[in-house]
Amino acid sequence: MRLAGIGRSSRDIAGTVVRSFRRSLELRIIAITVGLSALAVLGTSAYMAHTIGDGLFDARVQQVTEEAGRATTTAQDTFASSTAVDDAALSGLQQSVLADVGDIATSSSGLWFVRAPGTRANFALPDASRGSADQVVTESLQTQVESGEAPQYWQSVSMPGESAGTPGIVVGSLVTVPGVGPYEMYLLFDLSDVQQSLSFVTGTLAIGGILLILLIAAVTWAAVQFVISPIRVAAETSRKLAAGHLEERIPVRGDDVLATLAQSFNGMADSIERQISQLAGLSRVQQRFVSDVSHELRTPLTTIRLAGDVLYDRRDQFDATTARTAELLHTQVERFESLLADLLEISRYDAQAVDIDQEPVNLVRLAESAISGVETLAERKGSTITLIAPGGHFDAEVDARRIGRILRNLLSNAVEHGDGQPIEVVVDSNRSAVAVAVRDHGIGMSAADTERVFDRFWRADPSRQRTTGGTGLGLAISLEDATLHGGLLDVWSREHEGSTFRLTLPRRAGGTIDESPVPLEPDASPADGVPDGATRAQFVPEPSAPRKRRRS
Repeated sequence: MRLAGIGRSSRDIAGTVVRSFRRSLELRIIAITVGLSALAVLGTSAYMAHTIGDGLFDARVQQVTEEAGRATTTAQDTFASSTAVDDAALSGLQQSVLADVGDIATSSSGLWFVRAPGTRANFALPDASRGSADQVVTESLQTQVESGEAPQYWQSVSMPGESAGTPGIVVGSLVTVPGVGPYEMYLLFDLSDVQQSLSFVTGTLAIGGILLILLIAAVTWAAVQFVISPIRVAAETSRKLAAGHLEERIPVRGDDVLATLAQSFNGMADSIERQISQLAGLSRVQQRFVSDVSHELRTPLTTIRLAGDVLYDRRDQFDATTARTAELLHTQVERFESLLADLLEISRYDAQAVDIDQEPVNLVRLAESAISGVETLAERKGSTITLIAPGGHFDAEVDARRIGRILRNLLSNAVEHGDGQPIEVVVDSNRSAVAVAVRDHGIGMSAADTERVFDRFWRADPSRQRTTGGTGLGLAISLEDATLHGGLLDVWSREHEGSTFRLTLPRRAGGTIDESPVPLEPDASPADGVPDGATRAQFVPEPSAPRKRRRS
């Protein structure tokens, strides 16, 4: 459990670091600059340390080989000039030579004088050793020395004893003792002083590199602050402008490029503020004009309506031409009233003066009521309307009047453009949302038409005759009603395959929609079956019989 907790903590810390790195431009610039600088300093320091170490080692090798060479020459000269012939004299001579070698090779820390192959055993001098040279001489070095191909050979070794681990050099050479034969002489030199010098240089480079990286980090931070601070101010000012605070501006300091940027930004903000103010003024004038005209037209329209109703009620007393004129007058007056009502509603939305009265409403019942309202039109068009409710909770906190208006608009359009084909109304819900989809199998729309279907006064086919007397504002108002509830109104359509309009609403007022419970893109053919446990209400046109509502 403790390991799991540590793992989660590590992941949380790593996630926090990654998010901070992604969100902070300042942190990214400093991190990248310091990282690249650290790599450069590390590479430079490593190269310098390697070069200095090689130089110190080569100089020390040259020194010890020269000392060893002088000591070997002295020993050979001493043996060659001696007249000693017995063992005692040779032993004394050996001690004298080794003492002379120690005086010459003052930096050596060990010596090994050993008989080489080919020496006469009856006159052999004893082996002599000082220090620990005999412990570090390798067989390969002995083989090279015994070959006699070069005056001397050297090899890097690790010092034994108390100095274990420190580097050293052992130098070997052949010394010929007259009357006896060849001997091998090895001198051991300690390189701890070179190692100390190299450690001092490496430590100095490391400390200097760390200080240099810290200095680069501080300089980078200062430079970033100088550049990022104006950018941060510009970003904050942009955010405030986007939030509607059009009076916000960036302070202008100095004459550099940042000051030029601030001046340009402020000029752009001034231009945007002027244009928005002009557009807002024009919008207010337009809204006021539409509202005033709509209100002013209501009085004469009421008078016209009353006169038209009188003529319409007495059309049986007129000749055929006058009776038809009365019917057309009655129809157009009704359409004019609907258009005025829609214009007033749109003007309320434009003026943001719309009130909403939300309460728990069952969308299945609301859909049934909307279907009943278009039942006569559906019978006249020859369309069958099927209500499919797969079960679940369908209550949602909505304004029943506005949602009912959306459903009536969608159903009217489906009947109008359904070409007498079946129409399905699907109501379903999930934990966060309730959705109603109206599907027809009529003429459908192209992709370009689908993009504009919610535009005001726009019609997909202006040449197509309408029988519902629409104003061209129904879908625009429906979209506003859906948005007012925090919902979505989507459309799918394909030419010659029909259309689907889907209304998705949050179950609770002010709630959010995680996912719509009804798919938007249905099959191209009408649904043949009903899911198990579903509610299905079907409205079938029967021209020769009274209208009936049958539930199955």
